[in-house]
Amino acid sequence: MRIVLVLLTVLGITASALALREHYRTDTSPCSINEKWDCGIVNHSPYAVLWGIPVAIIGIAGYLLLGTLALKRWYSILLPVSLAGLAFSLYLAHIEKDVLGVWCVYCVASLGVISAFTALVVGTVVKRVHS
Repeated sequence: MRIVLVLLTVLGITASALALREHYRTDTSPCSINEKWDCGIVNHSPYAVLWGIPVAIIGIAGYLLLGTLALKRWYSILLPVSLAGLAFSLYLAHIEKDVLGVWCVYCVASLGVISAFTALVVGTVVKRVHS
């Protein structure tokens, strides 16, 4: 299971790195698909920075932490950390949907990754408790 979890964190880091590239991009975003899908708008919004730190950097750091915890099989710590990551990602999805009205492909991909990651961790913890 830990290898699957680490692979998911690599996907999450990739999505976050691409979002970070959009944050610093000054030309037209390649993922500016239409009025509802534009990574540039999302990653240049005031919501793309938290305490002066780009949210994408927070994502990269979070995925690195999750990957490290998964490698060490520290599931008792991994569970609350992944749940916090999922909650933060859901909050950002709310911002995209209800505040900005624009979605970022990379952010949605990251939401999918943290959702799958958290589901696998929950399943692993439940299995360990019932074993």
